[in-house]
Amino acid sequence: MSYSYAPNPDDSLRAREGAHWSYAQSPSQSQPQSQSQSGHGNGISKRLGGFFENKADLPMYKDKPYSYTASSRLPPIWKRRGPQAAAAICVFLVMYFTGIFSATTAPADIAGRKWGLASLKGSAVTQADWNRRRDSVREAFKMSWDGYEKYAWGKDEYYPISKTGRQMTPTGMGWIIVDALDTLIIMNLTSRLSHAREWVSTSLNYTQDHDVNTFETTIRMLGGLLSAHYLSTEFPNMAPLDEDDVGKAGEDLYIEKATDLADRLLGAFESNSGIPYASINLETRKGIESHADGGASSTAEASSLQLEFKYLAMLLGEHVYWETAENVIKVIDDNGMEDGLLPIYIHPDSGKFIGSNIRLGSRGDSYYEYLIKQYLQTSKEEPIYLELWDQALAGVRKHLITYSENAHFTVLAERPSGLKANLSPKMDHLVCFMPGTIALSATEGRSLSDARKSPGWGHKQEGEMELARELTKTCWGMYKATLTGLAPEIAYFNIDDPPHMESDGKLTSKQVDWNEQTDDPKLNWKNDYDIKTMDSHNLQRPETVESLFYMWRITGDNIYREWGWEMFSSFVKFTALEDGGFTSLSNANKLPPETRDNMESFWLAETLKYFYLLFSPVDLLLLDQVVINTEAHFFPRFKLQRGLKTGWTRKPRDEDGKIIMQAAAASESESHQKKSEEAPANKVVKEALSEKDDDVKSQVQPEAKIQKGASNTDK
Repeated sequence: MSYSYAPNPDDSLRAREGAHWSYAQSPSQSQPQSQSQSGHGNGISKRLGGFFENKADLPMYKDKPYSYTASSRLPPIWKRRGPQAAAAICVFLVMYFTGIFSATTAPADIAGRKWGLASLKGSAVTQADWNRRRDSVREAFKMSWDGYEKYAWGKDEYYPISKTGRQMTPTGMGWIIVDALDTLIIMNLTSRLSHAREWVSTSLNYTQDHDVNTFETTIRMLGGLLSAHYLSTEFPNMAPLDEDDVGKAGEDLYIEKATDLADRLLGAFESNSGIPYASINLETRKGIESHADGGASSTAEASSLQLEFKYLAMLLGEHVYWETAENVIKVIDDNGMEDGLLPIYIHPDSGKFIGSNIRLGSRGDSYYEYLIKQYLQTSKEEPIYLELWDQALAGVRKHLITYSENAHFTVLAERPSGLKANLSPKMDHLVCFMPGTIALSATEGRSLSDARKSPGWGHKQEGEMELARELTKTCWGMYKATLTGLAPEIAYFNIDDPPHMESDGKLTSKQVDWNEQTDDPKLNWKNDYDIKTMDSHNLQRPETVESLFYMWRITGDNIYREWGWEMFSSFVKFTALEDGGFTSLSNANKLPPETRDNMESFWLAETLKYFYLLFSPVDLLLLDQVVINTEAHFFPRFKLQRGLKTGWTRKPRDEDGKIIMQAAAASESESHQKKSEEAPANKVVKEALSEKDDDVKSQVQPEAKIQKGASNTDK
């Protein structure tokens, strides 16, 4: 069901928001007026600058800001009357244009709007500046959401230039709506959340005779529902709604929808090996082989479902979710690949890898990400995943880390034909999740200063943090290397021949003036980047700002926030539309850039969420208390409970990670004996879940009812 929505200014929700807004806007807090510009940027300027205006009442469809602080809304200096203010402005301008503030640049010209002096980059950044920048991200989200709501509500895909949408299945999956639920909660966009929740309640139906991608549906839809459940129960003051209060009919909406979807997705795992098929028919619950790649599933897609299914298993006490998901990692690990580095395809029938292409970009990336996050998700009670992560990271450093020719940027390269073959100096933007993940693994989500005080801290962790810093710098350079300041989908690097590997001795990148122009090829850092026209598109991807968020939270270094602000400014300047929101680009290395007429769901679910968190206080969703899935959905850390446990062990292997066959055979025999004792009970549970019909669901559902706070059990 799809329909347009106009909020009623007289309803109780609007009244509550209006009262909050009026209270926050005291008469003494006059707001700077957005500068009126003609042309393309006028409407955007009003939207992004509107929250600076002094309004006594809440404007239509304007939700209350999160942790609104009156102190962040001081009058701008140009509105403070008197000779002192005028003199201060003159002195500042003289100092600025003579270059005294060496760390600053000109104000960002964002879609035709000159930002105020408080938004200038510099070493002395105040809390008010970051609040204002965070609010700018919130406004960008609202522009994007409102365009989608106006022109394509309920559709799975949105084309903001042509102002149309399209469904991926007969009645839609809520691809954009469900993926953005937790962003709406985190940004306290209560009215919009209420509308989205109403759509989930009345229109979201998974009984559709259509196949969907197993991985994408799990991380976006199942992950989105589970994250919305977690945030709405554990943080009731975030975008509070009456509908999900304890005892209300809609209390368990998110978890009920998640359970229905998960039960359907289980069919994808019913292959000969337990490796999930690439797709699943939602109605028949039958897995479907990939239409390409010889029927193989990608390694990342098969191995990035565990956080979601294990969290659901903990909530419901249903072991089948847990055991099905963790078995995938066992099958993968039983291949015994050298140094923990895996080819990017695995066949669901055999459970064996296809080909020898090894990379941490597309089809490989989130396997590695989910290793360390599974270890953290269960509060470090499953050390097997830390062992897998440590082995893989050591393999990355041994086989894939090299350096660019002149500036010595750290490059996480690829081995398209296996570890013994040539290196390819290529980095997908997708690889830029890695520096943040490395920092997370080294510190376990604590601040660097606290982590260094722990007994286990040492040379290994310091080296990992240094690698994280250098890779973050390389990813930031992918943005600075283009004409728009927005990264390409793929970048190649000019490296030495033969390549200088980390095992040949670490190289530290040179000091770089990102804005310097020079004709000397050895001094021009941009020459280290080779951006090909066919790879120059920008899809609004989140991986670099994701790592900036982790790096800032962990190190406390404001440079990561400053880089993030410059990135966000480029998105607004080059991808914002006068009406409709934001669009991706077909060519980000051309002025004016070529637009693509598409807004990815992860623009709302990930990219803008990470920008918002980057500019927010550090205590908003503490990193050492949560894990974040590969679609930026938040789950709690928890201890093993309800009989859940690690149900597998690694086969013995040599120092290169290859399985020692004789010892493995003995281990396999012991494992089979243990499984045969447990199999009858597991089979009953699985059959009961796969054969649920409406009558069975009506009986089972009360048992699945989740009380407030259940997700925090034993935490």
